[in-house]
Amino acid sequence: MSKNVVCFGEVLWDLLPTGEKIGGAPLNVALRLNSLKVDSTIISKVGNDQYGEKLVEFLSENGQSHIIQEDKNYETGIVNVDVDTNGNASYDIRFPASWDFIEPTQVLKKKVMEANYFIYGSLVNRNEVSRKTLFELLEAANYKVLDVNLRKPHYDMATLVDLMSYADFIKLNRDELEEVCNYLKGDSATSVTDMLKLVSEHTQTDHICVTLGACGVTLFYDGKFYHNTGFLVKVKDTVGAGDSFLAGYISQLIQGKRPNLALDFACALAGLVASKAGANSIVSHEEINDLLWQG
Repeated sequence: MSKNVVCFGEVLWDLLPTGEKIGGAPLNVALRLNSLKVDSTIISKVGNDQYGEKLVEFLSENGQSHIIQEDKNYETGIVNVDVDTNGNASYDIRFPASWDFIEPTQVLKKKVMEANYFIYGSLVNRNEVSRKTLFELLEAANYKVLDVNLRKPHYDMATLVDLMSYADFIKLNRDELEEVCNYLKGDSATSVTDMLKLVSEHTQTDHICVTLGACGVTLFYDGKFYHNTGFLVKVKDTVGAGDSFLAGYISQLIQGKRPNLALDFACALAGLVASKAGANSIVSHEEINDLLWQG
């Protein structure tokens, strides 16, 4: 029986300078997993509006398994995205949105219990309803993957540390790692390796990955460190590159690949996504393999 993944959290529309694109980190991860032939399901909520209708239509047309609730009171999520001259994105995330009100149901719980991997983000915790649902699902989940996305002002550190303590694997970026370590009073931890050790000790999680932008990625796994310096690509925009990295990494773990090889694959995939417009651009296995051979 093939392994499957459930992704929980926000689904929304990114309003980019180039136009409207469907997004949300958990959805981006699910879509990328789907493109890598991994059975993935997205759990979220949309409004009873045109954006919600178009989003669900898009998922069905692209063969993306989903459990999408509908909210009569709140609109489908919208994010205004600005991209600077270096391709780096900044986000204005509208609150409240329908995905802030995901309700716990037996259908959701059953789906999560049956999944091999449960991927969840930090942003969906900004509102009590979805946060409560997430913590209920975490109790039912098997292998738990936390994708940290700290978007001011939509988080608090106490909840984040709780979420990290549930996780079997944590992915975050350098700024997020530093913020977590400052909160944990880890002033003496200045290097990435020391910071990763500190987070591991506090959360009892021995599988943590930190993305370092142009400097690549460092992975802490079972007491050992692995590093990939990244791949040289011409960046178009960074929207969704981290989500594709996570999807790529998980897809390789599912295949039983060693962490260092999974890391290489994920970095190549993320680089290719950054070289194209939007989070869900098409990337072929040939392109990934070509970049890996070049590297």
